[in-house]
Amino acid sequence: MSHVSIYLNFMGNAEEAFNHYKKVFRTEFSTPPMRYKDIPPREGVPPLGEADKNKVTHVALPILGGIQIMATDMLESMGQKLIEGNNFTISLSPDTKEEADRLYNGLSEGGTEGVAPHDEFWGYWGTCRDRFGIRWMLNIIKQPQK
Repeated sequence: MSHVSIYLNFMGNAEEAFNHYKKVFRTEFSTPPMRYKDIPPREGVPPLGEADKNKVTHVALPILGGIQIMATDMLESMGQKLIEGNNFTISLSPDTKEEADRLYNGLSEGGTEGVAPHDEFWGYWGTCRDRFGIRWMLNIIKQPQK
């Protein structure tokens, strides 16, 4: 079922922030903190330094009204820098790849920094910044095979 989440970026303190939000909202993680060290190696991607391996690659927490916040730690070693304007993304999880492609095409029109939706190890994913400066992510998580 499709849903919308707000994706937050942190510079190394995503876990601390989400443990705080967990207390404030009195909820439990829908996805506990996953670490960069748990990402399978990919061709062309340099290995991570020790300082980055335990940083959070993904965490999710329901807050109010069916809304979920998610987060990652940005990695300075990969050239990522947190600045106002890139510390959040609206994450859309449509029901189909076709809908993800349609949304991406509309949102990325006239925008910048697009990565067209494509298959990744966890699912179908893409991202863009629209012409108004808003960052969007499209993400369809692979369903476990039975």
